[in-house]
Amino acid sequence: MQRTAGKELALAPLQDWGEESEDGAVYSVSLRRQRSQRLSPGEGPRDSQSPSPHADAFLHYRTSKVRVLRAAHLERLVGELVSGDREQDPSFVPAFLATHRAFVPTARVLGLLLPPPPPPLPPWVEIKKAEGQDQSFNKNLRAVVSVLGSWLRDHPQDFWDPPAHSDLGSVRTFLSWAAPLGTEALEAEKLQGNFLEEAQQGQEEEEQPQARAGPPASAQTRSPDSQEGCLEEEEGLVREGPDLLDFSVDEVAQQLTLMDAELFSRVRSCECLGSVWSQRDRPGAAGTAPTVRATVTQFNTVTGCVLGSVLGEPGLAAPQRAQRLEKWIRIAQRCRELRNFSSLRAILSALQSNPIYRLKSSWGAVSREPLSTFRKLSQIFSDENNHLSSREILSQEEATEGPQEEDTPPGNLPSKLPPGPVPYLGTFLTDLVMLDTALPDMLEGDLINFEKRRKEWEILARIQQLQRRCRGYCLSPRPPILAALRAQRQLSEEQSYRISRVIEPPAPSCPSSPRVRRRISLTKRLKSCPEREAHPLAGVLGTPHPLPPVCLQVPPHPVLEPGTLLLEVPQPLQGPRATAPSCRCP
Repeated sequence: MQRTAGKELALAPLQDWGEESEDGAVYSVSLRRQRSQRLSPGEGPRDSQSPSPHADAFLHYRTSKVRVLRAAHLERLVGELVSGDREQDPSFVPAFLATHRAFVPTARVLGLLLPPPPPPLPPWVEIKKAEGQDQSFNKNLRAVVSVLGSWLRDHPQDFWDPPAHSDLGSVRTFLSWAAPLGTEALEAEKLQGNFLEEAQQGQEEEEQPQARAGPPASAQTRSPDSQEGCLEEEEGLVREGPDLLDFSVDEVAQQLTLMDAELFSRVRSCECLGSVWSQRDRPGAAGTAPTVRATVTQFNTVTGCVLGSVLGEPGLAAPQRAQRLEKWIRIAQRCRELRNFSSLRAILSALQSNPIYRLKSSWGAVSREPLSTFRKLSQIFSDENNHLSSREILSQEEATEGPQEEDTPPGNLPSKLPPGPVPYLGTFLTDLVMLDTALPDMLEGDLINFEKRRKEWEILARIQQLQRRCRGYCLSPRPPILAALRAQRQLSEEQSYRISRVIEPPAPSCPSSPRVRRRISLTKRLKSCPEREAHPLAGVLGTPHPLPPVCLQVPPHPVLEPGTLLLEVPQPLQGPRATAPSCRCP
């Protein structure tokens, strides 16, 4: 058989081989093919300068066996941190450190990982100890120190245990004799100082008097379903300073991006785990996942700003309200250009909510170009195929590289990547909750299912990569805009829909106008009321179902609790399929 010289065979670089069980552990075995090119005996070193392949050159493939830990007892998993082969399984240590809190506390891991201190040496041996320290330093001891260094650097909050911080104290005691002059010991000392400083600041804040003025009581207690009641609420609201929409589109979008990027950069990956985030509504779990809750609160605040600015003044004419809709659409477009998908999703969710979407006269006064922009932006977060469109766009934005510099050789990565993107965190939380629901924690024989933790780590690693990209934004805070954002009126769910009915009363020919807590979509109501005119956005969205569903994956109103960020759970990208829970509207 004649073969073309230099042509590679179409062989998979990695092939699954099966499983192996060994001492309470299950390994996934695969064969890895690595190419190595060799020259024929007739060629010498002089020919290596010529880049063109020769007819007598041929390829060699070297096959190696790769074992990856799939499930094991806790003792075996901790032992793998020290004795595992990081070349064959480079993801084991970071996956374990990022997900261990889902199945074992930090103190338990340290109890199995840290060896006891050696017995004290006689006084006359003390000098020789320093001279032969490098030779006597145990290999396993080096591995433990290395693991602790990665742990302290990547997951410092695992050691937060006020007031004594006993876990961190155990680490410092170990490093004091194992590596007293190493960077790990310095990192532990620095972390201890940070914890003490945070505790002192928290105590000072508790001692200071809290005198924050809340919204007027009339804005919270009034609930008449009449125009007079809504106008009384408006008159009782005292505004100080400029309105948020008084600033330019660029200024508002940049400040939203700045806040979203900072909050997303502070998110702790362990708080995103499905086993942690799914427990947020249980009694006594009010302090669970504070960094994730902060992003949810910011998302709801942006949504509330859109609702408050569009619905906050019932006396506005339709063209004036349309101008506000157009400006929010331009702000959303600018957020898209800044690669801020979090505020983009929040603004679109508010514009697609029933209280705003039902304002037919206001939408009818919106210009054609903003409506076209709104349609294109809405397609980004289409819920078809597990939100495939938004996932693909985010992946494309991640792969975007900065402009090549003149001195950069062709084919090399640029030295400076563009900042962002800031993702919508709810997509990752949904995937992690679904993984936690679909895959078991334990396997037969009381083995910890570490394959599940690897899948979780794949998502957490992507979050961490995006966090590093978000630190590249060079935006400066603008206090007036931030103050206007905080001062923007936040309407409750009942208030927003009641004011919407005052702005445009429901058609008398259709008594079944949309209610706040009804689950039926407005599309069905339009079918039941054929005499009503079509919605101005029906042709813009380009779909036979013009209105978005009432139950969105994102919170449609600003008053929703942080726990309602995930109202529906799509199927996971990988792993067994599981039935998603039904969507529940608040």
